[in-house]
Amino acid sequence: MLLKLLALAVAALLLLWVGYFAYLSFTAPVPKVKLVAGHLRPCPDTPNCVSSESDVAAARIAPLPYQGSAASAWTDLRAAIIAAGGTIVEERPDLIWATFTSRVFRFVDDVECRLAADAGVIHLRSASRAGRSDLGVNRKRAERLHTLFEQLQGMRSPDEINPAPVSGDGRNDAV
Repeated sequence: MLLKLLALAVAALLLLWVGYFAYLSFTAPVPKVKLVAGHLRPCPDTPNCVSSESDVAAARIAPLPYQGSAASAWTDLRAAIIAAGGTIVEERPDLIWATFTSRVFRFVDDVECRLAADAGVIHLRSASRAGRSDLGVNRKRAERLHTLFEQLQGMRSPDEINPAPVSGDGRNDAV
């Protein structure tokens, strides 16, 4: 009898804990996606964010280097986001904002990508809207996007690869 009560108490606490985080996820404010001085927003002081433009080693990931034109890289990035289960919410010439929703608890995470055509890379930021820890989900998502993007880039034929640099620096401080 005591074991059943203990199991029931643990189950109730687990449900409360999950409910609390679900509540945080649903009530978390939608971020204002914008560039800050031409770069992606910095990660907060929580372990649930990674960015290729982070100054903090624990949050840093590699940017996505691309081959060919910036336009074809942008197309490949869009395809990688969709293939990874993301929904593109907003797209500008140098910025993509997408959301990813977890299957069970419906937590929403935001992914932002910035084209840096002058450097031949796409910078990436992936962050949870709520909570403190994400159990490495955003880092794994960034790695998955890297893999998908590289696969799509590898599918390009040699005629489509244009090593000439794209003019402009890919930044827009007014965004």
